[in-house]
Amino acid sequence: MAEVALVPKSATRSLPRRIARAISGVMPKGLYPRSLIIIITPVVLLQSVIAYVFMERHWQLVTQRLSAAVTSDIAALIDLHETFTDDPAGDTLSRIAAERLALDVQFMPGARLPAPGPKPFFSLLDEALSDEITRQIGLPFWIDTVGRSNWIEIRVLMKDGVLRVTARRSQAYASNSHIFLLWMVGTSLILLGVAILFLRNQIRPIQRLATAAEDFGRGREIEFRPRGAREVRQAGHAFIEMKRRIERAIDQRTTMLNGVSHDLRTILTRFRLSLALIDQTSDVDDLKRDVDEMGRMLEGYLAFARGDLGEPAVASDLAALLAELKGDAERSGHQTSVDIAGDPMVTVRADAFRRLMFNLLSNAARHGDRIAISASHETRWLVVNVDDDGPGITPEAREEVFKPFVRLDEARNQDEGGSGLGLAIARDIARSHGGDIVLGTSPLGGLRATVRLPA
Repeated sequence: MAEVALVPKSATRSLPRRIARAISGVMPKGLYPRSLIIIITPVVLLQSVIAYVFMERHWQLVTQRLSAAVTSDIAALIDLHETFTDDPAGDTLSRIAAERLALDVQFMPGARLPAPGPKPFFSLLDEALSDEITRQIGLPFWIDTVGRSNWIEIRVLMKDGVLRVTARRSQAYASNSHIFLLWMVGTSLILLGVAILFLRNQIRPIQRLATAAEDFGRGREIEFRPRGAREVRQAGHAFIEMKRRIERAIDQRTTMLNGVSHDLRTILTRFRLSLALIDQTSDVDDLKRDVDEMGRMLEGYLAFARGDLGEPAVASDLAALLAELKGDAERSGHQTSVDIAGDPMVTVRADAFRRLMFNLLSNAARHGDRIAISASHETRWLVVNVDDDGPGITPEAREEVFKPFVRLDEARNQDEGGSGLGLAIARDIARSHGGDIVLGTSPLGGLRATVRLPA
């Protein structure tokens, strides 16, 4: 008994999924090309079906009927020639054919048929004429539809010679059918052109909305007015309302933080005044250090909570900013180098970006002696690397140090004596610009902090 191989159901079910994934991998990703495919594909399919039906039914049928008519005329001429034998040269036959049938007829006594010539790759006329001559005349024949473009030549082998017939191509072939195809293709191109123009106008408002949302996420000033179709305008108005709510929430948070910081600073100021008025002892010095530490921690907490989101993005000179930070690091006794490749002008929130770089340099200066800063442009991104020669951070802990209030117990203790918010604030600022910060191994042997921001 023969064995039957069973195909698992999972394999049959996964086949359509693989096909769908293959198609999706080939398909374009943008809305505009996909919309063009949605428009062009039905038009091409419709035109293909119309062309096939026209070629199969109309054009072929007309050509067959015209070829049948010409063949009938030739068959009638052969019958006349065989019936009326008093005109062996066929002069009368040639005159009747020229005057009544628009055919050029010549009788060649004793001649033979030429050798078969090459046939065209695609010729509906050759097939139709051959079929009709075989069906109506039934004698050996030779046809030429290639030699002269406007004429066709037919030779029929008879008992006493060869009957040579020359006719216009239009008598046996629907030669004006290409006009229909040209009109069809021309109108399709015009319709597609109009559709592409209208589609581009419909896609443009969506692209503006996406650009406005991206710029707003990067903290840049935007000028956006909803346009386009009703649904696109509705999405634009929803975006504007969302933007207003976010701005109101930021303003409320900023106002609350300002009030909290004012109240807490007032209390710390009172502590400092009280400590300044009492006798200066070692215990008082310890209290002063605690108060200063509380002030630094308070500023760190407020900076992290505030996020500097209210500052607009402006064109800034990266070279001047990094030169300032380099001077601060060198004054604290650290060997620092700066290398900038490409255009130094970048669009960032200047104060927030300065805080970001200051936190990274402070972290590098706290744990290393040498600091190297390099900046370059990669496609649409600004990449800034801050390297040091300190002990570095293990790969397992490089993401942990970005969490607020996280400190490491290893040799590289984050924000020792601080709040543990330096790297968290730096990453928050980078992400508010639409970028990010990642940590890696420095060529100097320590830690490398890489900042990627949209250029």
